[in-house]
Amino acid sequence: MNDTTRKGLLPAGLADGLPPQAKGEAILVERLVAAFDANGYDRVKPPLIEFEDSLLDGPGVALAPQMFRVMDPVSQRMMGLRADITPQVARIATTRLARAARPLRLSYAGQVLRVRGSQLRPERQFAQAGVELIGAEGIPADAEVVLLAVEALQGVEVARLSVDLTLPTLVPAVCRGLGLDAEASARARDALDRKDAGALVGFENGAGEVFRALLAAGGPAAEAIARLERLSLPDEAAAMRSELAELVATLAAAVPDVLLTVDPTEYRGFEYQTGVSFTLFARGVRGELGRGGRYHLSSGEPAIGFTLYLDSLARAVPAAAVPERIYLPYGTGFAAARELRRQGWRTRAGLVPEQEPKAEAERHGCSHILQGGAPTPL
Repeated sequence: MNDTTRKGLLPAGLADGLPPQAKGEAILVERLVAAFDANGYDRVKPPLIEFEDSLLDGPGVALAPQMFRVMDPVSQRMMGLRADITPQVARIATTRLARAARPLRLSYAGQVLRVRGSQLRPERQFAQAGVELIGAEGIPADAEVVLLAVEALQGVEVARLSVDLTLPTLVPAVCRGLGLDAEASARARDALDRKDAGALVGFENGAGEVFRALLAAGGPAAEAIARLERLSLPDEAAAMRSELAELVATLAAAVPDVLLTVDPTEYRGFEYQTGVSFTLFARGVRGELGRGGRYHLSSGEPAIGFTLYLDSLARAVPAAAVPERIYLPYGTGFAAARELRRQGWRTRAGLVPEQEPKAEAERHGCSHILQGGAPTPL
């Protein structure tokens, strides 16, 4: 292996962003943030690295195993490289913006770094963009956030979008309502996570039958809600079911072209969520486009938000249109070049006299060349 090849190697899960993908991602971020801003969400920009105790507060606890840690040579305190931006937005809301009017609407976009990738997302560094609605709860808040995610994704031309809704707090509520102890509850949770109906036996108070029915209830939203409504659930769980049904009805009326599904037992990845949660998919695209849901800040304040993953999203959208590039032969004046850029052209200027300007334009991947003061196709 020569030295140049060795220098080009990167750690597993990390990659250089090259043309035109890097530009395409930047355009996606701009369009998403513009959609957030149009809906009244103000952008914040937290740092890439900060003290680890801040990153591991509240919603950040679940990502502790994914965080890189380093020692700050100035304060001698441990710092962490963010594995997710939501905990940072939560910190900003409870400190810098503690006195800002509620509900507080914040948006963000930036890079995150994780210790390891997953089977569906082997990338360890990728861009996120999302929003947090802080200080509000209930169906109107849930619907606003889900519909904003849909609007943002449809705005960047994601086709065949689907939203999978779940209630990560439903199974614990059923366990409490049926009087299951911690061991039985953990056994049920494990079986449901593995979608193993055969392991849902031997529970007291008819809990096994309820769990199997919940497992079988998933599917298209209207059908799933109908199956859930036929179940006899403890009061707390029944109230959650009613909220889910109301949200489904609201979303179905607002975005009838979006596929809504329900998985009432899904929990993995939603460990810190405290209510209705959701995952965004595009049919035929590997990996989830994003996810979100209700949670509480460390202060106890309610919040709901979502995060979009730009690596998955890039696979779901058409390639961003890039303005055509024109070659400016050596000696082209600055004023002429500036006017072309004002018209929307991307210019590539010759820096030395060319013997064959057209050949030089083709070598640089230009679609046009400036000849006789006018753009000429190659």
